[in-house]
Amino acid sequence: MKGNENPKDKKHVKEMFGKIAPRYDLLNRVMTFGQDIRWRKILVKKISLNTNPVVLDIGCGTGDLSREVRRQHPDSVVFAADFTPEMVFLGASETEDPDIHWCIADAQKLPFKKESFDAVISGFLLRNVPSIEKTLVEQFRVGRKKAKLASLDTTPPERNWLAPFINIYLNMIIPLMGRLIVGDSFAYKYLSDSTQEFLDADKLSEKIELAGFVEVGYWKKMFKTMAIHWGNKLAE
Repeated sequence: MKGNENPKDKKHVKEMFGKIAPRYDLLNRVMTFGQDIRWRKILVKKISLNTNPVVLDIGCGTGDLSREVRRQHPDSVVFAADFTPEMVFLGASETEDPDIHWCIADAQKLPFKKESFDAVISGFLLRNVPSIEKTLVEQFRVGRKKAKLASLDTTPPERNWLAPFINIYLNMIIPLMGRLIVGDSFAYKYLSDSTQEFLDADKLSEKIELAGFVEVGYWKKMFKTMAIHWGNKLAE
């Protein structure tokens, strides 16, 4: 990457995730010791969807979270959207579910009408967008009255006795895994850096509230390096 290039530039993010798409899910399992599967289950349970929900999974990757919605809510319809074509094509090719609709979309400028969804969810999206504010405002716009919001993402490690070990894992182990499994240590150095530079859970909660959501809360997981945030859109 050139010295003056923004690591969150849309083109750069799209190219990077496109390159690692074939091994992205495998490395997620290895990096989280398989816990990312459990976190997705928790996220979907937390939002307590009603009957026949229409759900947007934005930044869907290859669709793990979309498929979890369909497992827990067989009556749901899910729109799985991602900015990276390779992720979308791979997810669609591996999923035989007519009620998951795949599309390529920019999280900061969603191609959906106002009040289209009963829930808007995401996994590992917000730390990768140029503007968290624009992304959350768009999620609020496309949510119906009483829509649910939920996000799974990393959160900076707290300063405690575990911090040195967590920093070694983030700065050395994850890039090494990236080189061995994906063949790209730079991409996973970026992911480590984006974790440490991301908003802490309290500040992200404030951003979610500023976008218009209420009853915002979060849980921290994996030695408090992962967070599940949620909120609701009040009926007007």
